Amino acid sequence: MDFLVSSGRRHKRRPYRFKYVILFSMQSAEIRQKFLDFFKERGHTVIPSSSLVPAGDSSVLFTTAGMQQFKPYYIGKADAQKDFGALNTASAQKCVRTSDIEAVGDESHLTFFEMLGNFSFGDYWKKEAIEYAHEFITKDMGLQIDFVSVFGGEAGVPED
Repeated sequence: MDFLVSSGRRHKRRPYRFKYVILFSMQSAEIRQKFLDFFKERGHTVIPSSSLVPAGDSSVLFTTAGMQQFKPYYIGKADAQKDFGALNTASAQKCVRTSDIEAVGDESHLTFFEMLGNFSFGDYWKKEAIEYAHEFITKDMGLQIDFVSVFGGEAGVPED
């Protein structure tokens, strides 16, 4: 699978018109490995993908997000330091898309994907996560960032 970066801008005749295109071809396995190596070099423990059917979590039928396997750590029922030997992890989690399952099968809706993620259970927060993301995207992937947006808040939810 080739990797293509897009702005996701809709076009009438085609599902998406691409604004940014990577000028080199990279297989998905290379992107996945670059991502995992980047975070491993920065002290994250690389965790394998968990099952598409989450064990011990009756709140969901399928794994639909990269962080799902870490739910026990976020709600304080498990200890990342004890289980992973570190407070920071990275993974390539296999996921099933279900929120719009009736639309699956057209040019822009797929059922299966991998979500790359880096997670911290108390060691760092948004500032450091943004710095890691910026470094990976601009230096390791060689992409240019033209603008950044920040959530301004809304009723009952504070700004970032």
